[in-house]
Amino acid sequence: MIELARNSLPWTCEGPSGRHAMKLSPWILASVVLCPLAARAQEEIPLWAKGAPGFEDRRTEATVAKDYYVRNIHNPTITAYLPPKDRATGAAVVICPGGGHRLLVYNGEGAEPAKYLNSIGVAAFALKYRLGREEHSPYKIELHARDDGLRAMRLVRSRAKEWGVDPGRVGIMGFSAGGEVAGMVAYGDSAAKTDAPDPIDHENARPDFVVMIYPGPIGIPKVIPKDAPPAFLLVANDDRGASGTITRMLTGYREAGVSVEAHVFGHGGHGFNMGNRSKLAAVKKWPERLADWLGDEGILDPSKKPAPPRQR
Repeated sequence: MIELARNSLPWTCEGPSGRHAMKLSPWILASVVLCPLAARAQEEIPLWAKGAPGFEDRRTEATVAKDYYVRNIHNPTITAYLPPKDRATGAAVVICPGGGHRLLVYNGEGAEPAKYLNSIGVAAFALKYRLGREEHSPYKIELHARDDGLRAMRLVRSRAKEWGVDPGRVGIMGFSAGGEVAGMVAYGDSAAKTDAPDPIDHENARPDFVVMIYPGPIGIPKVIPKDAPPAFLLVANDDRGASGTITRMLTGYREAGVSVEAHVFGHGGHGFNMGNRSKLAAVKKWPERLADWLGDEGILDPSKKPAPPRQR
């Protein structure tokens, strides 16, 4: 039995105009306390137990979280969002939020996609990676952000059994600048480091599939390799920068003969997140296209993986 306090409880939050005190009624408190019982608890795990290599002394510096974003990330982490066990498919995705490498749009491009993926039985791991363009940052995008993405993939595979994940169905998803992190992981050197002292580094970091949502150009090779992971690509045509990246990726995938699905909406601009704040019907429903692709590609259920097409 859960007993509620008779009086409302004070609660503070920080918004655009500063800190505000609120009171939670017993009825609201009941929903806060009871609702999480239906879901598996979220867990935030540092990528390195003692801090990021070379920056161990900064691991205790607090991350700044305000409104829709987080920044000042010195101890990179993943937050595990696990679906209910009776719905879990065994598939998993590491999610890389965007934010121009100055901040992370964590709510709209980290937590929200994670919860959607959970709703279709996919385990999700929202990554907080180090930011190379934040003011006074000591980090480099193509070194530290990449290393965080690689380590996230390895960490998920190292704990796959614990989390109910199939290590052969772990993908990576990137929004905007997060797409650049995903690209560096998917198309760069991701081989297992079998001689590394840390057993987590013995895992292969190559994703089994890639989801690119209006990505930036960093990390995308000029030539897509023939062993590239299958890809789901999505962008709005009026997002001039990212639509060019998606067009090049689609052409490269077709030339490489690798499975790819691309969606280019006529309108939508940049940064529409999971589409739930857009007034455009196609943009609002884009996550359904991702769910369809995950099913059609055999990622949700390997027994439904499509057979190779017959050659004429």
